[in-house]
Amino acid sequence: MKNSKRHVIQAVASLIQNAHFSGFFTGKLYDGASKGVCVPGLNCYSCPGAVGACPIGALQNSLGAMKFRFPYYVLGMLLFFGALAGRLICGFLCPFGLLQDLIAKIPVKKRNRFRADRPLRFVKYAVLILTVSLPLFIKLTPFFCKYLCPSGTVAGVLLSLSDSKLFSVLGGEFACKISVLLIILVLSAIIIRPFCKYLCPLGAFYGLLNRVSLVRMRCDADKCVSCGKCASVCPMGVDPSKHPNDAECIRCAACVSSCPGSALKLGVAEAKSPDKQKEHR
Repeated sequence: MKNSKRHVIQAVASLIQNAHFSGFFTGKLYDGASKGVCVPGLNCYSCPGAVGACPIGALQNSLGAMKFRFPYYVLGMLLFFGALAGRLICGFLCPFGLLQDLIAKIPVKKRNRFRADRPLRFVKYAVLILTVSLPLFIKLTPFFCKYLCPSGTVAGVLLSLSDSKLFSVLGGEFACKISVLLIILVLSAIIIRPFCKYLCPLGAFYGLLNRVSLVRMRCDADKCVSCGKCASVCPMGVDPSKHPNDAECIRCAACVSSCPGSALKLGVAEAKSPDKQKEHR
């Protein structure tokens, strides 16, 4: 799939998740019934246009509540989204993923492969574990949302623009989050999707389900000529001919478009004999 088509889908998905357009002008958050439903991507609850809840924020709030309640609903939604599409959500439905993709179009030299790249990819799993565990011990402190989430920072900036009075209550803590956001945005021009690769707990969770999700990547061994073109165009540094359902794959389908032998397919999983499909196990 061409990036232009994917960006259109991303933009439409972002608009749907932020369909409370009047909020961008009034600063008033939407509080309708849909706000109790988790959206699949990283889209802050406090965004003035948000019509749904962020699953990571909802998970932390459930775990960190004064009266503990197991987050059956949130985990159920995360498992549903992940089992259905895996990290295709990152590639097509996440608003912050779209922002990084657009910044990546800035014509500067990209550095997607460097020595620390692979070790850094494990950081997002540590963030996922901390996101789940810390609220259990320190109540009412959604750490990821409060200190790290760039989507939440963007929401704060948008709220401030719609209501100038908010500027007076933004303190040093928010200034630190602005710094984190700026670092991520600057890196997005040099490294494709740095937040998705290294820090996003939602991407880490969905990546764990990539190999069992309903929507998967397939490589037909009979058609693959091992030319390496798919690996060279992959924004996430994956070799789809060897690991079509790697946890890092965001299902952007750039590899499918580049394959000269049409060996790669993205679609609903189906039973195939082992000798017809290359799959990392």
